[in-house]
Amino acid sequence: MKYCNIALMVALGCCRGLAAAELSELERGFLGPPVQVTEGMQKAGEGYFSGDSRRIAYQAVPVGYPFYQIYAQPFDAAAPRVAEPTRVSPGRGRTTCAWFSPDGTKLLFASSHLDPDLDATEAAARKQADEDAKAGRRRRYQWDFDPHMDLFVADLAGDGALTRLTTAPGYDAECSFSPDGSQILFVSDRDGDPDIYVMNADGSNVRQLTNALGYDGGPFFSPDGKWIAYRTDRVEKDLLQIHVMRADGTADVPLTSGNGVRWAPYWHPTKPWLVWTGADHSDPTRRPNYDLQVARWQAADGAFTIGPPVRLTDHEGADVLPAFSPDGTLLMWTASRGDGGGRGPTSQLWVSRLDLAAVEKALDAAAASAPAGASR
Repeated sequence: MKYCNIALMVALGCCRGLAAAELSELERGFLGPPVQVTEGMQKAGEGYFSGDSRRIAYQAVPVGYPFYQIYAQPFDAAAPRVAEPTRVSPGRGRTTCAWFSPDGTKLLFASSHLDPDLDATEAAARKQADEDAKAGRRRRYQWDFDPHMDLFVADLAGDGALTRLTTAPGYDAECSFSPDGSQILFVSDRDGDPDIYVMNADGSNVRQLTNALGYDGGPFFSPDGKWIAYRTDRVEKDLLQIHVMRADGTADVPLTSGNGVRWAPYWHPTKPWLVWTGADHSDPTRRPNYDLQVARWQAADGAFTIGPPVRLTDHEGADVLPAFSPDGTLLMWTASRGDGGGRGPTSQLWVSRLDLAAVEKALDAAAASAPAGASR
């Protein structure tokens, strides 16, 4: 799911949120009123746009089932709102990482529905959920690196038939297409720990791009296909930082550092911006607050650098997993805002229109006020 197994991660569905149209003073400087676009699921998140912006795909936990499934639904960029979703995944097993092919005819995702012990896996998850409910216990978010997870593509132009792309033992997930649709980035622990791989869109010609101790995951190609942004905890376990490397795995460089978690980097389609989720972990007595940050990048003389980041959200709940629309005017992310229909906020997808000029101005101001030589 482009999530990592981080014990420190806050549970997305447990934080009280503001009303749907309410934004803080900071947020009003960059965002229009956020609109919720998913509902009816226990929780939903990690949404991405189709190339024509007429659909979104995401993962959601349906009522009565313990694991995420993959859904697609219509999307109106002019008037975002909740729409009727269609389940694309098989309906059983853990699923994650929905990503449209550039032409919109296929949906790529990871699934463990071929787990030979799926009945037992589901039963264990239901038992744990029942015990937690009886005890009034809320567990911190944790992503399971399911060894039965493999990559599949669903035929959206036809009958929805699935084609399996990976068969190697171990976890294969966190996948996305290249801008031209010819390649797929993914994460696999087939060599002992999670690393980033690339393969042809039909599953052939698999090549390993990273091979450092620790978790490397959540990779995305830049809009021109020349760079890959991803997250890694190779410096300190569970404290993710953002890296960028060339599309062939060379010229790897860390973009963030420090005592915190920074993850889910996403490229703006037309501007030299990277957006991500970040939280400060320097004070062990305070709950880290996950918010969205954006920074300007440049690649000059083969070197990739970023300027000082600008914070886009400061909501008391978690704001995570940002994604820009294909034209760059909308931002979609996973958050616990609103009142959940009177039941309290749950993790859902929200969309807001970006004030691009305001973001640009803030990035200029951050760069002007940064100490000499500072980049992050």
